[in-house]
Amino acid sequence: MASMSLQSIKQLMKAMVDHSGFDRVLNKMNIVSAIPGKMVCEMKVEEEHTNRGGTLHGGLTATLVDVVSTGAIMYSERGLPGVSVDMNITYMNAAKIGEDVLITAQVLKQGRTLAFATVDLTNKATGKMIAQGRHTKHLGSS
Repeated sequence: MASMSLQSIKQLMKAMVDHSGFDRVLNKMNIVSAIPGKMVCEMKVEEEHTNRGGTLHGGLTATLVDVVSTGAIMYSERGLPGVSVDMNITYMNAAKIGEDVLITAQVLKQGRTLAFATVDLTNKATGKMIAQGRHTKHLGSS
C-alpha cells in the first residue's frame, strides 16, 4: 500500500507548478494514471517547451525524468521523495511542437536507502521513443 494517495500526488504536482519557481515549467503536464510504483503523464509540446530547433528542450526532458520518476517513487510503499544521486538520459528522437508526449515512470527497485527508476518519453501517436532516463534517489536511512 502506498503511503501517499493518488489524490495527494496530484495535489503535490499542482502545488509545484502553481509556485513561482522553476517547476512551473511543468504546468501543462497532466497525470494520466498511476499505480504504486508507476506513473504515466502526458504533455503537448508547445513553443515554450522547445529549443532553438523547435523541438522539445533537452533540459525540460531531464526535468520530466526527474519529476515524474520522483512522483512514482513517492507513490510507493515508502512514500518518500528522496534526493537525486544520479540521473542519466538518452535522447533518441525529437518531439516537435504540437506532438503529445507520454512520460512513463516505473520504480525498478527500492532498497533501504536507494530507489531506482526508469522513465520513457514516447510520442503518444506513434509510440516512437523520444528519450529514456534512469534516476537513482537516496531515500535516507530506514
